[in-house]
Amino acid sequence: MAWKTLDDMDLKGKRVLVRVDINVPMENGVVTDMTRIERIADTVYDIQDAGGKVILMAHYGRPKGKVVESMSLIHIAPAVADELGVPVTFADSDYRDAVKEMQGDEVLLLENLRFNPGEEANDPAFAKRLASLCDIYVNDAFSAAHRAHASTAAIAKLRPSCAGRLMAEELGALEAALGSPKRPVVAVVGGAKVSTKLDLLGNLVGKVDHLIIGGGMANTFLAAQGINVGKSLCEHDLADTAREILEKAKIVGCEIILPRDIVVARDFKADADNETVAPEACPADAMILDAGPATVAYIEEVLTNAKTLVWNGPLGAFEIAPFDAATNAAAQAAAKLTKAGKLISVAGGGDTVAALNQADAAKDFTYISTAGGAFLEWMEGKELPGVAALNG
Repeated sequence: MAWKTLDDMDLKGKRVLVRVDINVPMENGVVTDMTRIERIADTVYDIQDAGGKVILMAHYGRPKGKVVESMSLIHIAPAVADELGVPVTFADSDYRDAVKEMQGDEVLLLENLRFNPGEEANDPAFAKRLASLCDIYVNDAFSAAHRAHASTAAIAKLRPSCAGRLMAEELGALEAALGSPKRPVVAVVGGAKVSTKLDLLGNLVGKVDHLIIGGGMANTFLAAQGINVGKSLCEHDLADTAREILEKAKIVGCEIILPRDIVVARDFKADADNETVAPEACPADAMILDAGPATVAYIEEVLTNAKTLVWNGPLGAFEIAPFDAATNAAAQAAAKLTKAGKLISVAGGGDTVAALNQADAAKDFTYISTAGGAFLEWMEGKELPGVAALNG
């Protein structure tokens, strides 16, 4: 992949329009997680240090092309100002006048892009209106890069464009993980359903050396091999698809790792009575809720010999103890190897970030993506419109 960064642009005296993701959770008018706002700071500061004027644009929620007061970015502007430590002016509709009046180190924040139906329609006219505000366009919202919207795709053709610091960091991490990785490469894919990750599994089988499948997804693969999984979450109708994936893996030399032992319970609740048995010994009236210690031991062995790890999804019902044990142990093993400089580890997806944080492992991973859908589509091998647009 080839894309320009801020270092390739002459920003002095330029109006720089930056697409960011500050779609943060709020309760009672207060931002409850500042992570996404914190992550835009480097881009803003570097543009200002180079003499550029920063104009931020973003979406919030799903207003579907209509003005919804509760989704106005005016509610987030104070949090952005607090984090950046500079004045943030809000422009609700008169963008051009607001840009003309910008002074000093002031940052301008435009109203929610999705209030305009032209945003999600990738409308050339709306993109042209946005482009008229700036000399240079910067995309720093990888999490929105899988959308072909006016602020991520169409506008990039209208002005000199580049990736912001966060976008460049994310793309660099992803390139290191699957683009041209150090081998052996291991992927962990977990979660409830195979059906939501068919494209992902199909792409990874041809790119990684070991594919660890966990969570409810693993039950479908076990059942496809003739194992009775009792009352476990399982997509029996995808048995043929699971067998095709297993066969493809065998042909290309990718080892698929399924649970070697399982933790089962009759009740889906915290601290439910449970036992560890072989997959073939799953009781008819029980559910598989986690992988067992023998599985974890083998995963740790595989990780010890690996150079690169890509992780998406938990290995069990990590939300409730003790069924978080396999996810916690594997995550901590990966974190320890990463911290020791022996492993490049990249993870992403909502449940994944939550699981790694719960295991106190996220801080030691090489890179944690908060991008969700974009991260998943990248792992699936799909071209992301927002990234492709930067490549000209």
